Amino acid sequence: MVQAGEQDQEGGGRTRLFNFKGIFEGAGRHTKSLSIDTATQLEPTEDGAASSRSQGSKPLNDSDKIPKARTLTKEELAAKEAKEKILQEMEQMKERFAKLLLGEDMSGGGKGVSSAFALSNAFTNLAASIYGEQKRLEPMPAERKAKWKKEIDWLLSVTDYVVEMVPSQQKSKDGTNMEIMTTRQRTDLHMNIPALRKLDAMLIECLDNFKDQTEFYYVSKDSDDSDPDSKKKNDDKWWLPTPKVPADGLSESARKFLHYQKDCVNQVLKAAMAINAQILSEIEIPESYIDSLPKNGRASLGDSIYRSITVEFFDPDQFLSTMDLSSEHKILNLKNRIEASIVIWKRKMNHKDGKSTWGSGVSIEKRELFEERAETILLLLKHRFPGLPQSSLDISKIQYNKDVGQAVLESYSRILESLAFTVLSRIDDVLQADFQIQCHNISAGKSRNSISRPPKEEMEKVTTEAPGSMTLSDFMGWGSDQEDSTLKKDPSDDLCKDEDTKPQKLANVVTSKKMSYLENLGATRSPTARH
Repeated sequence: MVQAGEQDQEGGGRTRLFNFKGIFEGAGRHTKSLSIDTATQLEPTEDGAASSRSQGSKPLNDSDKIPKARTLTKEELAAKEAKEKILQEMEQMKERFAKLLLGEDMSGGGKGVSSAFALSNAFTNLAASIYGEQKRLEPMPAERKAKWKKEIDWLLSVTDYVVEMVPSQQKSKDGTNMEIMTTRQRTDLHMNIPALRKLDAMLIECLDNFKDQTEFYYVSKDSDDSDPDSKKKNDDKWWLPTPKVPADGLSESARKFLHYQKDCVNQVLKAAMAINAQILSEIEIPESYIDSLPKNGRASLGDSIYRSITVEFFDPDQFLSTMDLSSEHKILNLKNRIEASIVIWKRKMNHKDGKSTWGSGVSIEKRELFEERAETILLLLKHRFPGLPQSSLDISKIQYNKDVGQAVLESYSRILESLAFTVLSRIDDVLQADFQIQCHNISAGKSRNSISRPPKEEMEKVTTEAPGSMTLSDFMGWGSDQEDSTLKKDPSDDLCKDEDTKPQKLANVVTSKKMSYLENLGATRSPTARH
């Protein structure tokens, strides 16, 4: 300002006025800054606490220093839960496949089982954990159903990498066709896994169909409503609840519904049995089982069974009627003997067994005939007793099998076969309870409905196939010596003459027609049919 005054002496007044103006402007700016600082110090924020940018502002409290958590929206919560669920499932999958790679030997010492056997055990354990609690005819809980589908997909994902090389055509850039080798899923897996998945879905759908049923219910064995007679009959099923039906029995629509569901499950059972039998027949017999076999088929079967199989005119139903099939142990023992004889005869026909030689009177044709008869008996036993435990040959094949693809198909079909048999048994329990109620009402004269009879085809099976049952002529009294007594008899008395005796399950009845059981059941054929 001094320089400005020296240069322009004539304008001193203007200079002094300019200096006063600067002073007033500086004072105004200082006053404005003080007012702004004061307002900033006292002005509260949106949270209610005072804040200031100046150095002399009031310090914050300890509670004001902690930031408040932001509330998540529903979408953010759902995304967070989904992420945690995926991470949890990934950990479960890692654990599951780690056990498979280690062969169930968590020590890592290499003492575990083969990958195929570990995978087979994984299927078995999964089915036991999921379907082991299915004690009633009711839909599977949503949580268990989701777990079943998820873990089955995990185990079946292994088969996506079991491939084979196949020729394929490829067109090059210049238009020429070249034949190259590409990979695709192995043929047996490509054909059978979709079929097994379909059978699996049919079983779950069958259980879902019982969602809204109100015709029957279940009571525990210890309940006061439980029938004391049923406790004595079903001691082997003491852990299962007892089905109860109305006092007049099931309605006709409910009875038809149960029979329809039974037919569907029976089809699943037969298909699973056929696939399982086919896969087991393709698995190589381990050397440990062959070393344990006797020298010849007669030693394996015993003289009595051997003579019954090698007779000139052989009837498989008559043969089974002469056998003692009163317990599961005896049935399994017969199955083991017959399977061992089949293996011996096959090896002798292929000249692989050097333990002993047959007599010169036994020709190859007779050996094939004996083997075919033994296989027919085996198929009858499997069809009549589908819930039978595995034989020694089956256990040995599963234990020493090295093929992962065959292990998956065998174990998946086996557990579906077992589950179908379980559902079939639950349906039979309800039908049996209805049958007993009707018989009781008829004997007491309280029934308002006619007794439920099996369908025509099944009744014909019972009258023509059951051992010791009367024929249609005897039942109708067409015989001359029983005409008078039969006409006076009420047909319903035959169905209810013994309420304490459980009627034979229709699924276990086997026809006695002279036809090929191998073609009927769809299982493996005999060597004669193969050539």
